[in-house]
Amino acid sequence: MAYSSVTASSAGPISRDDKKVIFASSLGTAFEWYDFYLYGSLTAYIAAQFFSPLSETARFLAALLAFAAGFIVRPFGALVFGRIGDLVGRKYTFLVTITLMGASTFLVGLLPSYSWFQDNLGAGFLAPTILIALRVVQGLALGGEYGGAATYVAEHAPANKRGLFTGWIQTTATGGLLLSLIVILIIRLSMGDSTFAAWGWRLPFLISVVLLGISVWIRMQLAESPAFVRMKEEGSHSKAPLSEAFLQWRNLKIALIALFGMVAGEAVVWYSGQFYALLYLTKVLRIDLTTASILLAIALAIGMPFYVIFGGLSDKIGRKWIMLIGFLLAAVFYQPIFKAITHYGNPALEKALAESAVTVTADPADCSVQFDPVGTAKFTSSCDVAKNFLASGSVAYTNQAAPAGTPASVKIGDTVVSYVSTAGLDAAAAAAKKAEFTTALFKALKDHNYPVVEKQVPAKNPDGTPAKNADGTDKTTTSYLMAPADLNAMNKPMLVVMLLVLVLLVTLVYGPMAAALVELFPTRIRYSGMSLPYHIGNGWFGGLVPFVVFAMVAASGDLYYGLWYPIVVAALTFIIGLIFVPETKDRDLDNIPS
Repeated sequence: MAYSSVTASSAGPISRDDKKVIFASSLGTAFEWYDFYLYGSLTAYIAAQFFSPLSETARFLAALLAFAAGFIVRPFGALVFGRIGDLVGRKYTFLVTITLMGASTFLVGLLPSYSWFQDNLGAGFLAPTILIALRVVQGLALGGEYGGAATYVAEHAPANKRGLFTGWIQTTATGGLLLSLIVILIIRLSMGDSTFAAWGWRLPFLISVVLLGISVWIRMQLAESPAFVRMKEEGSHSKAPLSEAFLQWRNLKIALIALFGMVAGEAVVWYSGQFYALLYLTKVLRIDLTTASILLAIALAIGMPFYVIFGGLSDKIGRKWIMLIGFLLAAVFYQPIFKAITHYGNPALEKALAESAVTVTADPADCSVQFDPVGTAKFTSSCDVAKNFLASGSVAYTNQAAPAGTPASVKIGDTVVSYVSTAGLDAAAAAAKKAEFTTALFKALKDHNYPVVEKQVPAKNPDGTPAKNADGTDKTTTSYLMAPADLNAMNKPMLVVMLLVLVLLVTLVYGPMAAALVELFPTRIRYSGMSLPYHIGNGWFGGLVPFVVFAMVAASGDLYYGLWYPIVVAALTFIIGLIFVPETKDRDLDNIPS
């Protein structure tokens, strides 16, 4: 039996069946976000499985770029499914999107690794290629999902509670991320780190087929949106919603205001405050994934109700100023918040960075951007070797120009480690010189109290066979690596507080967003009109946050330099929103002019 509905203009209390509509829409959308964000939560494992030939820095950035591919195509999904949603209906459109999302996520769990394709087919490149293709399908599906769910719920809700009830849709993105973290934690803790790294990481993707079945069943029970039904009965629907929404200036202008005055800032705040925060904990501060996931999950669980709280508050005082306050606070406080996260998460690293500054002196012409998405570039220059080493170890550094042709040197405190030119040496000798340089860097970092650990590992001959002592016993050598964050020195309660502040900034800008977007566009083009700016903002401005921020950090050597990207976007969105965005809370959805 399909759920009943009320008109969007009704001011009375919402019925029990309409609450089921909101619940069903929100639950299905949360499952779809779960599918989409599994990749981000498991970036380190995916990098190792599908980009294994690359260096550590390039491997991680390539995995982030593949992650971003799903975001880049989201606007195209919004165009395709937005048009279908305005022509055919909201209900059937997001049945299609959730099916595509669930199927592609399930296939990621079955996809063989780079080494399997290389060993069995001699075509290791197929692994990342297919992975990116599946991410593209996910992005296209998500591009059609959010606009449909938000429009569907808004068109069911009473006019005076539209912000409150679309606030539940806003919880779904964070809810999907939280669900992915919980599922990953349960599986990882149940089988151990080594087994999870080998194949257990695939299980969260495979479980999505169960969530897909639940979501499809739930959505099959829903009736079509009442506003859409009335529009079809009256014959007032648009026969060309995309042309009407984006080729007519009066509607295109609204879409541009929505993009640059609302969504772009919301997107960078969302992905910086939740996704980048997790990557910062694990990749920069070297907090183990289990601990970082638990800390973030606690902050997400505490913060989630505030989507509904701020959505409901926007019904009373307006959408615009709640969002603007969030943009402004993010722009002002992001640097202090992330510095506090460093202080509470890895005080040993913070202390070493403050007491023993690192400077890379090199010929600028010898230095490249530390990124190689296809694995063809060779970062073999002295500057590249030094910077790749420091970036991989989360060691901040400053750059100093040297005369042309001068090999790079790294100054750590009062110790200088110089790179010896490998020109004219064969590959084995060049590799040995590089190993001597990185070993000397590790020793210098350790001497200046950077968190470095050393351990004895089996030594190997140049041909890869085990090296032996004169008495036949295995020879060992000293190996160095950057130490993980010390759990005993970590202030976990304060980390949760800092992460919660980031989440609350997200709820400020995102809680009222769905209602505000829905209220900008008339029913005939609403699905298309709101979907495209939303997914350009979140797909391009937001989805690129992890990649852009880490690339800026790798290029500059400053752990906080990349934060200027979300800070500048949030600040510009505040200014544009202040000037151009209208207040929409009292609008009648059935009488928005087109």
